[in-house]
Amino acid sequence: MTRKQRAARSRPVHRCQECGHESARWFGQCPGCDAWGTLVEEAGQVPHELIDDGFDELVRSATDASPPPVSLLEISAEPALRRPTGMPEIDRVLGGGLVAGGTILLAGEPGIGKSTLVLQLAASVAETGSVLYVTAEESCDQIRLRAERLGSLSARVLVSRDEVVPAIVGRMEDLEPALVVVDSIQLVRDPRLASAAGSVGQVRECAAMLARAAKEVGAVLVLVGHVTKEGQIAGPKVLEHLVDVVLELEGDRHHQLRVLRTTKNRYGAAGELGILDLDRSGLVPARHRIVNDPDSNRVGSAVVCAMAGDRPLLTSVQALTVPSSGSPRRAVTGIDLNRALVLVAVASRLGGVRCSDAEVYMSVTGGLRVTDPACDLGLCVALASAAGSVRVPPRTVWFGEVGLGGELRPVASVERRLAEAAGFGFRTAVLPEGNMPLEELPDDGFAVFPVRELTDALDHLLMGGGQG
Repeated sequence: MTRKQRAARSRPVHRCQECGHESARWFGQCPGCDAWGTLVEEAGQVPHELIDDGFDELVRSATDASPPPVSLLEISAEPALRRPTGMPEIDRVLGGGLVAGGTILLAGEPGIGKSTLVLQLAASVAETGSVLYVTAEESCDQIRLRAERLGSLSARVLVSRDEVVPAIVGRMEDLEPALVVVDSIQLVRDPRLASAAGSVGQVRECAAMLARAAKEVGAVLVLVGHVTKEGQIAGPKVLEHLVDVVLELEGDRHHQLRVLRTTKNRYGAAGELGILDLDRSGLVPARHRIVNDPDSNRVGSAVVCAMAGDRPLLTSVQALTVPSSGSPRRAVTGIDLNRALVLVAVASRLGGVRCSDAEVYMSVTGGLRVTDPACDLGLCVALASAAGSVRVPPRTVWFGEVGLGGELRPVASVERRLAEAAGFGFRTAVLPEGNMPLEELPDDGFAVFPVRELTDALDHLLMGGGQG
């Protein structure tokens, strides 16, 4: 590369995220499309006219340096070697353990337990290999105090207070650790970029450099990330494409329950769920139990069984309706608002539930968030129970997807849902008719009521489910 090319590459540029316009300096308004706040600093690239001068030579040299294509049948089919973390819930979410050279992004709200989780993970991995813990938010003394509280002190966990990415990469190359933790990616920076740490350009470039270095040394890289007030991972969307695994730690800070959810996993199935309890000893495995016991038949509360990956999860969904003097309000917790509005409309129009002129509140107990469409039926039953002041039959679990025509659509993993419900003492299940016939029932005393329409399920609610 000539001196002219090196000079062109060293100067950062500002690129519009809307139209792609490039500028040598930052503007609040893009000169190309007039959009505001869209110019983002990027590392400088060689101009096209300089590349075009020797493009043929560049193609030949790059082709000679890269390995030739290989037949798909000649590629080794050996599975990636995994390092168990010693934490069963974490291994479940990761698909069996950590993969050398992989990059994991762990995101969550402030105070949810991200630093606690990665410190416990570091102490567990340190039993079989060295760990480099890079902190850009806290002091080394604070890390030591947290490790003492969690019982995670280890001589093989090396703590470094660094904020500059080249220094972190240098330590990775010198130490060649089994695990590298960077807490957090929004507070480290590349000195070649003039923008502040946490900007879009800084996060993208720093993550790419760290991921590349981790693959070269064969280390597992864990990047701790922040989330925005809307609950999205802070930084550019490309950050999620750069990493191999995206984990989100969720929960209500007023509850002990924490849910570790994987939204992307190149080494396993996405959508897996780990359930943890947060206490003074750290995050420990916990099996979530429904708030109400099976014998409870509280008004406005129904039990559903949602699938989180391949894991059935029992929980209670609740609804409350109150008269409205003006425009009726709809508020939900732990449920997608748009989905809840659709269910309210279907229950009101086709299910005969009188709630169109009432305020409606829905929630999932325990601070959980459910996205499984199979919870639709339970939500409609809770809403009908609240609107009609009808008690829900005890020891009954409800699941099924509700269509816009009021029909119940079949759901997956029915046998596993029934087995989980039977294990918690439930004796009756109301499910879509399309799931019949079943291959197997939990036992002879378990009753199944298949229904075709939402109105059939609500009739079952009004009849008390055939129970006294």
